[in-house]
Amino acid sequence: MSRKRNPAPHSAPATASPDGIPPTMRLDKWLWCARFYKTRSLAAEEIARGRVLVNDTLAKPARDVRIGDTLHIRQTLQSRTVQVQSLLAMRGPASVAQQMYAETEQSVAERTRQAELRRLAPEPASDLRHGRPTKKDRRDFDQLRQQGQRSALNERWSASVQNARD
Repeated sequence: MSRKRNPAPHSAPATASPDGIPPTMRLDKWLWCARFYKTRSLAAEEIARGRVLVNDTLAKPARDVRIGDTLHIRQTLQSRTVQVQSLLAMRGPASVAQQMYAETEQSVAERTRQAELRRLAPEPASDLRHGRPTKKDRRDFDQLRQQGQRSALNERWSASVQNARD
């Protein structure tokens, strides 16, 4: 006695167009396919941290992305605002991935401005003139430290051994 189950209408998969491209795609999968992140789990993690906005709202990794959506993606040193141009069923080469989105003019201008600021910024290591101390420097430091402790001990005691014998 088996019963046939009718699938719920909301659980049916999205139908693809005749050429096999879905009308919507998960956000984490789209970011992975567009090569913003190396792995899909890394993309999902960055979305969960709030570093990806869809149409200026926080999103979850399972959010559906459609053609025309605007994504704001913050990565380590740069921030990009892109518009979704196409959806692909699977990850392809980088040349194809670059055609999946178009970066806005404001985003490109801001990235070039930030790159120029980083280029003009002083090198943090330029403050280090001599580098790490050598063994000789270390011995000199230890010797100065020992001399300083002896003089500090002499200053600490008001009575000396000679004064006690007199």
